[in-house]
Amino acid sequence: MNSAETFDYIIVGAGSAGCVLANRLSADPKTRVLLLEAGGRDWNPWIHVPVGYFKTMHNPATDWCYLTEPDPGLNGRRLQWPRGKVLGGSSSINGLLYIRGHRRDYDHWRQLGNTGWSYEDVLPYFRKSEDQQRGEDPYHGVGGPQAVSDVRIRRKLCDAFIDAAAEIGIPRTDDFNGVEQEGAGYFQQTCRNGRRCSTAVGYLNPVKSRKNLTIVTHALVERILFDGRRATGIAWSVKDNACEARARTEVVLSAGAIGSPQILMLSGVGPAVHLQATGIAPIHDLPGIGRNLQDHLQIRSIYRTREPITLNDEVNNPIRKMLMGLEYALFRTGPLTIAASQVCVFTRTDPGLDTPDIQFHIQPLSADKPGEGPHKFSAFTASVCQLRPESRGWIQLKSADPTAYPAIYANYLSTEKDREIAVKGLKVTRRIAETSALGGLIAAEHEPGPDVRTDQELLEYARNRSQTIYHPVGTCKMGSDSMAVVDERLRLHGIEGLRVVDASIMPTLVSGNTNAPTIMIGEKAADMILEDARR
Repeated sequence: MNSAETFDYIIVGAGSAGCVLANRLSADPKTRVLLLEAGGRDWNPWIHVPVGYFKTMHNPATDWCYLTEPDPGLNGRRLQWPRGKVLGGSSSINGLLYIRGHRRDYDHWRQLGNTGWSYEDVLPYFRKSEDQQRGEDPYHGVGGPQAVSDVRIRRKLCDAFIDAAAEIGIPRTDDFNGVEQEGAGYFQQTCRNGRRCSTAVGYLNPVKSRKNLTIVTHALVERILFDGRRATGIAWSVKDNACEARARTEVVLSAGAIGSPQILMLSGVGPAVHLQATGIAPIHDLPGIGRNLQDHLQIRSIYRTREPITLNDEVNNPIRKMLMGLEYALFRTGPLTIAASQVCVFTRTDPGLDTPDIQFHIQPLSADKPGEGPHKFSAFTASVCQLRPESRGWIQLKSADPTAYPAIYANYLSTEKDREIAVKGLKVTRRIAETSALGGLIAAEHEPGPDVRTDQELLEYARNRSQTIYHPVGTCKMGSDSMAVVDERLRLHGIEGLRVVDASIMPTLVSGNTNAPTIMIGEKAADMILEDARR
């Protein structure tokens, strides 16, 4: 494309929200849209095999491979933070789990002053995006770009875990995104016919040939261009070749909870004192950019089983492993169709709570670290996370160089409440494991292990072994207080012609997985952008 070409909209980031925007904003053939993506095309075949996240996470060809700063709450450990660097963004490398969060999450956003973001306001956008395998109902849609399907394989171990949850009073459910979130059951996943349906597959592929949509990959955005306090375009590079484009109407950042605040700060928009210390001349002082960082922290318990009924046994057997591949190639069924977890549980650590405060992800396999090879013994993993952590972290620049990664301070377990729920969550795990439904299948608790008994020992285990569950949000939060970055229409405070549309705008973390809510944000933002343009 020509340098300094002009478009109506420039979208930075072809991820869970960016692909939605590219589809919706380019629907009018008179509207020119430019979509910039730092990664490449989604040609890696492992992207499209559901279990392929084992191959695409921590792979620099498809993952930014971020690393947090040493975290005091985790005894100084640094965590790997995978983020998609490919068309489809994190929806191309995530665990494929379709969870929207609790209705109270969105009602709380509205109570914070964000008009138009209550549950009743956002439900139509969840339905609009969805192509639900089970059909249409008041909570689900059909015919949308985002395929949502049931798991294609069920296992004795997973059924037993659901039975065990019921044994301690957790109701069974087959829909965590309907009338009631609380319960135990199988996840649904973002797949169609046994293949991953990323936003690149669902939203971008059907429209990529539109003449008014230009997609540029391997585009490293360096800064936003301004005329005074109006965003007018984007400067980026492709293989060291400098490029620019102008935006007639708006620039939209959809680079995620790490990328969007980084680009804003590189462009001179952010905490003025920090920018000056980094050698960047401030254009607009917005102290909330990069703050309010939130993430779900998963604490994994691993149980050895008495029988060879886990994926460990299948993956470690060359013949069974070959048969798994053959089954997938012929029928798109079998173990290669599984998402990052099969069973989900939403429950409460205290029966007096109004809503669930913890979530379980149950995997019929085990490993020392997510993304690594399975253990050589039969085992499964029960991972628990606190749904609404109080801990807040931040992101800041290390350098004015766009190629330098920012510093990520996750600040996990920094409040007494979060430490308390970490311990309570592990205790709930043990209660489930001790039931008659599940106990007969368990040979031993491998981690934390029978010697870890007291609250302090359980907390220390959490500090030493917990991992991110890949849900960073909040660094360009929506609101009207002094630390808010965007308003309820996702327009940057104090800047014209610039919006942020991704998970960074969430004022508080949703109670569940974040991909579906980010797609919803993209759908709602597209409507708002088009409405404002008509005015």
